[in-house]
Amino acid sequence: MADSTTPSDQMDPSAAALLKQNTATVFQLLHWAEPKKSACVFGLSQLVLVSMATFSLISVVSYLLLAALCVTVTFRVYKSVIQAVQKSDEGHPFKVLLQRDIVVSPETLGGAVDQSLVHLNHFLHQSRRLLLVEDLVDSLKLAGVMWVMTYIGSIFNGITILILADIIAFTSPLIYQKNKTQIDRYIQLIGSRMEETMIRLQDKLPGAVRRMKKD
Repeated sequence: MADSTTPSDQMDPSAAALLKQNTATVFQLLHWAEPKKSACVFGLSQLVLVSMATFSLISVVSYLLLAALCVTVTFRVYKSVIQAVQKSDEGHPFKVLLQRDIVVSPETLGGAVDQSLVHLNHFLHQSRRLLLVEDLVDSLKLAGVMWVMTYIGSIFNGITILILADIIAFTSPLIYQKNKTQIDRYIQLIGSRMEETMIRLQDKLPGAVRRMKKD
């Protein structure tokens, strides 16, 4: 029987709270709760991915840092000139950001490490369970997914898949909200058809390798 323990069940409270907060932030971005922030993140992610598809990773990082420096240096010089002309003493234009605490505390780092270890252990456990065929149905499902991925990999490279995944991640929630009833009906229909197919396939297997899923 498959292990019902989930990574969130094994986390300490601080790591679980951090995961919940990050998940809520991502959820709000993908569902366009704040359109300006979502548009900014989506545009920036697409820019980075398309740039990586055209240039090397080193070039993309260098250009991004160079662009950031051009903006900050230009703004610093502009504010200095304005302050000199107006004879004001507003100080450094980025004073608020420079004074903000960005130090990673040991508690935060420890929580992130614990969270990563929980997910890594869960991944290793599930990989062993699927590859060693603890449950025949789940292993066959994985084989089907990997078979489909071989065709996807032969058509698209890794960066193209990431670009498409980014587009789907930001557009599918909006499409789902507008067509929730129809999509739920089709998902339920596809799920029932897949279960029927797996059951028929399992019934045709020899009794020695047949294994029904347990609750």
